[in-house]
Amino acid sequence: MPRTALRICPLCEATCGLTLTIEGAAVTGARGDREDVFSRGFICPKGAAFGALDSDPDRLRAPLVRRDGRLQEATWEEAFDTIAAAVPALVREHGPQAAGLVLGNPNVHTMAGALYPPLLLKALGTRNLFTASTLDQMPKHVSSGLLFGDAFAIPVPDLDRTDFLLLLGANPVESNGSLCTAPDFPGRLKALRARGGTLVVVDPRRTRTAKLADRHLAPRPGSDALLLAALAHTLIEEKLAAPGALEEQIEGTGELAAALESFTPEAVAPACDLTAAEIRTLARELAAAPTAAVYARIGSCTVEYGTLASWLVDVLNILTGNLDRPGGALFPLSATAPAPRPAGPGKGFALGRWASRVSGHPEAKGELPTAALAEEIDTPGEGRIRVLLAIAANPVLSAPDGDRLDRALAGLEFMVSVDPYLNETSRHAHVVLPPPPPSQSAHFDFAFNGFAVRNQARYTPAAVPLEAGRMDECEIHARLILAVSGLHGSADPAGVDELAIHSALAKETAAAHSPLHGQDPARLAGLLTGGSGPERRLDLMLRLGPYGDRFRVGAAEREAEPGADPSAQPAADPSAQPAADAAAYGLSLERLLASPHGIDLGPLGPRLPGVLKTRSGRIELLPDPIAAELPRLRAALADRPAALVLVGRRHLRSNNSWLHNVPALTGGSNRCTLQVHPQDADRLGLTDGGRARITADGGSLDVPVEITDTLRTGVVSLPHGWGHDRTGTRLSVAAATPGANVNQLLDGSRLDPLSGTAVLNGFPVTLAPLP
Repeated sequence: MPRTALRICPLCEATCGLTLTIEGAAVTGARGDREDVFSRGFICPKGAAFGALDSDPDRLRAPLVRRDGRLQEATWEEAFDTIAAAVPALVREHGPQAAGLVLGNPNVHTMAGALYPPLLLKALGTRNLFTASTLDQMPKHVSSGLLFGDAFAIPVPDLDRTDFLLLLGANPVESNGSLCTAPDFPGRLKALRARGGTLVVVDPRRTRTAKLADRHLAPRPGSDALLLAALAHTLIEEKLAAPGALEEQIEGTGELAAALESFTPEAVAPACDLTAAEIRTLARELAAAPTAAVYARIGSCTVEYGTLASWLVDVLNILTGNLDRPGGALFPLSATAPAPRPAGPGKGFALGRWASRVSGHPEAKGELPTAALAEEIDTPGEGRIRVLLAIAANPVLSAPDGDRLDRALAGLEFMVSVDPYLNETSRHAHVVLPPPPPSQSAHFDFAFNGFAVRNQARYTPAAVPLEAGRMDECEIHARLILAVSGLHGSADPAGVDELAIHSALAKETAAAHSPLHGQDPARLAGLLTGGSGPERRLDLMLRLGPYGDRFRVGAAEREAEPGADPSAQPAADPSAQPAADAAAYGLSLERLLASPHGIDLGPLGPRLPGVLKTRSGRIELLPDPIAAELPRLRAALADRPAALVLVGRRHLRSNNSWLHNVPALTGGSNRCTLQVHPQDADRLGLTDGGRARITADGGSLDVPVEITDTLRTGVVSLPHGWGHDRTGTRLSVAAATPGANVNQLLDGSRLDPLSGTAVLNGFPVTLAPLP
């Protein structure tokens, strides 16, 4: 008989709750969980295709080890023996900087990807960390770090209560949102308008999101920072700036006004290809709205001035008094975040604490630009990367100049991939470690709950027992840590989790402000529940978090504790507690398991000044690195725009490069075509369905043409994540319709200098028809 099981969807940032139908060990259906406290039954095509992804016959079912130049199936012991024999020896011979770690986008969609990479990086002892962040969101981390002192203090729009939403370079109707975790983003936008609110979308394409808007502005790609600067200038010039309660928490207001003085709407309008009147009207509407939020994503991040644009988004939220207030932009409070500490000055945020070996790119948030990975491997010299660990990463398709990286990977002395597929990157590995299908893994969203539009906590155990011959993804990571540490065979992988637990408790009990100060870490560790190391670590983080029970236990357990008071009561049912009293929820793993559809922790609320970790203890409105970058933006006012520039686009049934092998998600609008405006097509002699050669810094691609008026003139669009035409992969569905790798048009030289993020949008191209 079929049965049902709950599972949080791991296929995008919306984190919707699913109800799976299971027959035997196979997932035969998926629908939205109507009782889920966050998603309320919403589901998109990706979630509906959960079963097809889970049972994809191309998924690897056993480790692969390279023997005589060929990847062949091996046992888990053989795989880890091979790693243990190679990696420690190479690190001893060449030093820790000879190792590199690459983390791909799917990492943040798994428990293993959240819990173990920091431990793996520490075990390797290297500074060579490359992640998907420098291909999408690093500008927002950097701007938040500079403004608030914490790179993870990212405010999100209060979608359910705002009166005015200004949305730039984002298409959440297709992407389901990014750095703003919101199931049913389209429904929330429609609800905004239904309650009389206003939605303004700024995008060079008339996307499905733009079609929902009250007003759509289509500026030149890459001009977001100039537009935002002009909006901020107008607020200051026309005395519309009203920070309100924020006034006492900000510094640098006068310096900001002087720095933005030259960015008048009249000066900016030609570069944006908007009118000065449109810019002034938008600024006035933003200031006049009862509540408002400015939100910008990929289209404004992966451009030349991505960090400045990200900074200016929050500058506008601050100047209008909408930061940290309901209906504006608020800081979420995740259940596994550190418990709030006393407000006051912090350590601040620093850029460039070290630099990449070859081009001297400064680190940001401990990461180096992924665009620099190839040169760090193929450029001879001391510190050259010889050993690479790639965890759920496919940078051959996701990073600029995949051809060069492809060649560089082939020259590595040793490479390990943790990946369910043999794809364009993992095909170069000496060992491939495949995690099980998502139905066989437990799930908690450590990352995305920190960007959620409503505070909540949800945990789903594995829906299907682990298949014989499989290894749990968390155990794979733990064993990998032991293997690169030279401890394989001599230590229990469960010890990796226990060491992490005791380390966290030792730190907590040593902190003077902690309610656990002075307690015995070993005794506290013994109180944790959970059937595995990852569950025990989750229990610990929930207990120590802002809603945690702080190790308050039941009367029976208290009687067993020396000096305990048996009459003390455990925390009350979380559902009965007011959202404002966060500590009263008494969260623990047991409480979460008893609430299979999740626990609602209430709407977002004000959190300043507690969020701030700047050295001044205030919002630093014009940080020095930002001030030093503004002259470059000012010079852009005189730039002559390119005749034709390229932007990417998202499809609802796709997620970067990792869902193209699921038949249910292919075809239809999910195609790799070059979209061209009819006027540009006529000028260039292009025909709908014909082919064209597109050329940029990194080379040329031959692509099919789709003529459409949904984008402005002077702009063409090619989606990201395609190019499944390399030999040696096992992606039969994706290889049948490979598409073209848009990032091959780039040579990696175009970066946002503050964040090291690759410029993937708004770069110049030329087009010519093909016979």
